[in-house]
Amino acid sequence: MKTRHHSFTRIASIFTLVAVLLLQIIPISNASAAQITARKLTLQAGVSDGGSKPGGVVNHLFDFSVAGSSVGSIKFEYCTTAAPVTNGVNCNLPAGLSTTGATLGLETGATGFTGINTTTNGTVIISRASAAAVAGGALSYRLDGVTNPSATNKEFFVRISTHTSINATDVTPANTGTVTASTATPIILAGTMPESLVFCTGATVGLTSGVPDCATATSGLISFNQLFSPTDTATATSQMAASTNAGAGYVITVNGPTLTSGSNTVAPIGSTAPGVRGVSQFGLNLKANTTATSTVAIGSELATISNGTNYRGQATTSYATVDNFKFLSGEGVANSGFGGFGGTDSQIFTVSYIVNVPGSQPAGTYTSTLTYICTPTF
Repeated sequence: MKTRHHSFTRIASIFTLVAVLLLQIIPISNASAAQITARKLTLQAGVSDGGSKPGGVVNHLFDFSVAGSSVGSIKFEYCTTAAPVTNGVNCNLPAGLSTTGATLGLETGATGFTGINTTTNGTVIISRASAAAVAGGALSYRLDGVTNPSATNKEFFVRISTHTSINATDVTPANTGTVTASTATPIILAGTMPESLVFCTGATVGLTSGVPDCATATSGLISFNQLFSPTDTATATSQMAASTNAGAGYVITVNGPTLTSGSNTVAPIGSTAPGVRGVSQFGLNLKANTTATSTVAIGSELATISNGTNYRGQATTSYATVDNFKFLSGEGVANSGFGGFGGTDSQIFTVSYIVNVPGSQPAGTYTSTLTYICTPTF
C-alpha cells in the first residue's frame, strides 16, 4: 500500500507539471474592447444658455479617436461616476440631466448616423442603417438640446462605447472610453448705457486712437488770418465734434451776433451766397473751400465721412455749398440726419469763416462770441 501511494503521488505531480506547461504554450482568448483615445467633451452654448450653465439646454460635442473596427452604433451614457464602460459599476443619472430631447447636430470622421434613440433618459444611442467599417482616427458628434445637470460646479461623466450592432445591442463593445465635464456658476455682467451726448468746440479737436477726443479741444479764442481789407478776404476756422445715441439724432445751431466794434458791424450774409471782396460780409460754412473766396483754400470736409449707419453727421443745406456762406443766429448748421435721423459716432466738423469789408469800413477791433448748441432728441 505504501508503494502504491508513492506511485499515485508521482503521477499527480507529472500531470500538474504538464498542465502548467500547456497553459504556458496555449494562448487563452480574452475578448475586450479597445480604448478610445484623444477623447473630450466640450459644452457648447445652446439657443439661449451658456454651455456650462447648470440646468441649461445646451449642446454637447464629443471628440475622440478609435481603432479601426466595424461600427453600427455609438452609445453615450451619462453617469455620476467615472467607471469604465464594461466593468459592471452602476451608472447613476446626474440629477437634473435630461437627454430625451437630444438630437444629432453634427457628425464628422464616421458619418451616416441617421437614427437616434433617446428613450432612456441619460443614454443616447446614435445608429447607422447598417454597420460599416471605420478605419480609425478622429471622430466628432454633437448632441444638441441636452439639459445639463442641475447642480452648480458639479462634474459628471459620459461613458462612450462603439458597437458593431445597431442600437448598441451587442454585449461587448468594440471601443470604450469615458469623458468628463462640469457645470459652472454663470458670471453675469450688467452695465447701463445712459442717454449720451458728447459735444465740444474749439480751434481744433484732435484724435485719440483715431477717434475724435473732446479732451484735446483747444482754446476757442481765434484770430483771422490777416487784417481786414477791401482787396482780400480774411478767413478763420474752428472745429466741433459730436456724437449721440439719441434715437432722433441731434441738431447743432450757431448763436450770437455778427462781428462788432462799438457801434460798427460787419454785415452778416443773410442768404447763402459767395464771398465778394470790397463788400461788407460775415459768413460761415462747413465745407472744404477753394481759393475762389481767398488767397488760400480754407476749411475741411466732415471727418469721418458719413455712411448713414453709425456716422450720420452732415451740414445743413444753407451751410453745405463750397465757396458759399451764410450767417443767421439761431439757425441750424449741422445735424445727424444723413441717411435718416438717428444716433451717430463722433465726427469732426470744420467751420470756415470769411470777412469782406468795403474801403469805408470804420477802423477798430471787431469781435463776436459765437455759441454752438447741440440738441439731441431721445
